[in-house]
Amino acid sequence: MTDDLMLQTERAKVSELGREMLDQGLTKGTGGNISVRSGDRVAISPSGVPYREIEPEDVPVVDLDGNRLDGEREPSSEIAMHTGILRERDDVGGVVHNHSPYATTFASLGEPVPASHYLIAYVGDQIPVAPYETFGTPELAEAALDTLGDEYNACLLENHGVVTVGETVDAAFEVAMMVEYCARIHYQAVSIGEPNVLPGEEIDTLLEAFEGYGEAH
Repeated sequence: MTDDLMLQTERAKVSELGREMLDQGLTKGTGGNISVRSGDRVAISPSGVPYREIEPEDVPVVDLDGNRLDGEREPSSEIAMHTGILRERDDVGGVVHNHSPYATTFASLGEPVPASHYLIAYVGDQIPVAPYETFGTPELAEAALDTLGDEYNACLLENHGVVTVGETVDAAFEVAMMVEYCARIHYQAVSIGEPNVLPGEEIDTLLEAFEGYGEAH
């Protein structure tokens, strides 16, 4: 890796977190993608390259309109979703898209995950579902952005997977972990009985507390 590589630190982070996404069971194969913003430039996962083979120099850099500025690899097919979110959400510095199994189960059902565990506050009062659109399309990007709005740090993508955001890409990755954890707990709870869903006033308390610790938007 050369010292003058554009967005050197950000490209290294995309490479690192791609491997971590596999290690944590958040995706399989080359599914999913990660982006890191620096000003008006974005380092984003290359298309179709196995995560364990991605080196920082393999990570393309694009502008906020998706135009490639550096790197020989093609950017991820979900570039429109990443850049759309990063353009519209000034509070977001990183985006993680994955196909984690429990969360994607609810995405395939078209069901939001309610507040059956207090860690839902990493996301908001629930994990909402964006309506299905074909992968890699502007329509999917718009559906994800509309569902996230200004209030959610994650949403399920119907029949597809999950997208999470954070002030940093590390924060977005942590949200992805919490989404999968909350989805798994809810799945197990509904398999046994009827889970208790936290009331709105408690969610408000949690959101305020998490914001104070910098753990949620």
